[in-house]
Amino acid sequence: MACGTPVIAYRAGSVPEVIDDGVSGFIVSSEDEAVAATKRLHELDRATVRAVFDRRWTARRMAEDYVDVHEELAQPVARLRVVSG
Repeated sequence: MACGTPVIAYRAGSVPEVIDDGVSGFIVSSEDEAVAATKRLHELDRATVRAVFDRRWTARRMAEDYVDVHEELAQPVARLRVVSG
């Protein structure tokens, strides 16, 4: 995907979370579906495949997410007051 190459992958593991079916590749369930998907590759735009990669996996995007998490963790936390009764 980083090279703009569409992916054909079996529906297993994180594939449905990583591949946008019909956008950045095709998710298949059998060898016959995989073969059929090769004949549909012309339907996918390589620039779009790369854009999907950039949106999800570039070092900059992931670093920005880490900064967001650290900023959130650095915020003061409201302390809970336990009332007995």
